[in-house]
Amino acid sequence: MTRVRRLTVLGAAAALAGSLVAVPAAAGSTAPVRPAAADRDRATTTPEKTPVAVGHGGAVSSVDPDASAAGISVLRKGGNAVDAAVATAAALGVTEPYSAGIGGGGYFVSYDARTRTVRTLDGRETAPRSAGKDLFLEHATPIPFDDAVTSGLSVGTPGTAATWDTALRKWGSRSLRQVLRPAQRLAADGFTVDQTFRQQTADNEARYRDFPATARLYLPGDKLPVVGSTMRNPDLARTYRELAAKGAGALYDGALAREIVRTVRKPPVRAGSPRTIRPGDLTTGDLRAYRVLSQAPTRTGYRGLDVYGMAPSSSGGTSVAEALNILERSDLSRLSEKQYLHRYIEAARITFADRGRWVGDPAQEDVPTKGLTSQRFADARACLIRDDKALTSPLAPGDPRHPERCGTGGRAAPTTYEGENTTHLTVADKWGNVVAYTLTIEQTGGSGIVVPHRGFLLNNELTDFSFAPAGASVRFASKGSERSKDGTKRSDPNLPGPGKRPRSSMSPTIVLRHGRPVVALGSPGGATIITTVLQTLVNHLDRGMPLVDAIAAPRASQRNAARTELEPGLWNSPVRGQLEAIGHAFKENPEIGAATGVQRLPDGRWLAAAEKVRRGGGAARVVHRS
Repeated sequence: MTRVRRLTVLGAAAALAGSLVAVPAAAGSTAPVRPAAADRDRATTTPEKTPVAVGHGGAVSSVDPDASAAGISVLRKGGNAVDAAVATAAALGVTEPYSAGIGGGGYFVSYDARTRTVRTLDGRETAPRSAGKDLFLEHATPIPFDDAVTSGLSVGTPGTAATWDTALRKWGSRSLRQVLRPAQRLAADGFTVDQTFRQQTADNEARYRDFPATARLYLPGDKLPVVGSTMRNPDLARTYRELAAKGAGALYDGALAREIVRTVRKPPVRAGSPRTIRPGDLTTGDLRAYRVLSQAPTRTGYRGLDVYGMAPSSSGGTSVAEALNILERSDLSRLSEKQYLHRYIEAARITFADRGRWVGDPAQEDVPTKGLTSQRFADARACLIRDDKALTSPLAPGDPRHPERCGTGGRAAPTTYEGENTTHLTVADKWGNVVAYTLTIEQTGGSGIVVPHRGFLLNNELTDFSFAPAGASVRFASKGSERSKDGTKRSDPNLPGPGKRPRSSMSPTIVLRHGRPVVALGSPGGATIITTVLQTLVNHLDRGMPLVDAIAAPRASQRNAARTELEPGLWNSPVRGQLEAIGHAFKENPEIGAATGVQRLPDGRWLAAAEKVRRGGGAARVVHRS
């Protein structure tokens, strides 16, 4: 799907001067609107969309040119990387509303140049405190997945607004009011509808029509938005103004909080809808109790570098670390494409077997993070890889608490479905600070439910939980405890629980050499996020590809499944047959992930890189090109 902004609001002043633009109004009508006076301080050219940019003063890379321009505008006014990351994310809540927004959550990884340290925020959504492991069971049977998605039952307590507030208070230099201004104007004045936005709307049209507030916003005039028209969201502009004036706490306590809870508990469904919409059990107490977690990142050494990621509740940091540790003993730079892909695929297969067994919310599960990221465990698992024969999935997990050479035990846990339309942004500033931030509302369009008169969709993040146990309890020769922290016997660490965070694959990653940034990156893509980040790192660090080419290279994704997914560039390549000859099985996937990254060049300049083609290409920008 192409993503071409024919006209973008952050640079609209010159392009629109004296002209009229057809803009669907909030109620679905179309009215001619002149550019707002607020455009006077904006750039005079349309924000360009380019996959790579090099220069000084800082860099921003995201999927969207308006969002990247919002971040650059904050950097140009003296803001730091944290300020710019929040501004970019808020703008993505306008232009990428089916992927992210204040109705969702995410993970924020930040490098501080002064202290040369990496710190993280877990802004993942949480289940209601009333939730039990039977959250998605009816009569002891899992409810249909699609029914769970489009419901109040799937909505977790949003963490995004609290993440922005916490990041700015801890590490930012600007107020929430200041960094929300570009996104607030963008929501009020509108952005240009492209083919991707129209197609995503069309894919969700049937369920959007069942919620009047959603239909009014995203089906203007009761029709799909037209490519080239301007989509405004005055309700979201007002919500952003309220957060700017009252602080992010307004989403967690007060009128807005009550409106979110009412929407979840009594989803506003159109009269006569044949759809069964289950209510959720979110309460105002759940919102008031929500906390963003400050925690240490995961870390592993790789070829003289330090690779930092997001610790559980995300599985991204532990999984990328384990896979890199498995690959550490191979000189991937000298291998043929077949040999390199074989070992990369097998490392991912092994990692996902261990992820499924061990990773959940550490507040309620005993997650052996240190063991999963240890070289000792990786070496014990790497011995499973043979050069002449592929492993068979589902592969049983190993035990990171008691590593045994080639040891496996118990039953493999299936990889739970995670929606692919997350979004990621990467930012750096002139002082050398870096942010890698992945945020989401889960599936494309989240739950499908817009909070009436508030202009944002609610997440369906709780469907990232396992609906039912994966199988019998795993036993490892009576070593250690197989119980969660509440003492309950568990065979799956990702079952629902009260106030629990569902496991995620989001993998914002920052790589340092001697305490200084080398590269930072991340991607959307559900469970394929882990393999996208891993393969991009290997392409860049081992195979010597420039960052933009490492991102653009065709991808393979193995997640302990019977078949590895291949993008067309590999599916149509001779290497597929070479790998099939040693036992690999494949299926085609037209598009895996949509990465963005920044790189610190030896001369001190920043390189921003994004996709060349995926999702219509990304938007990489620097403050001053050189």
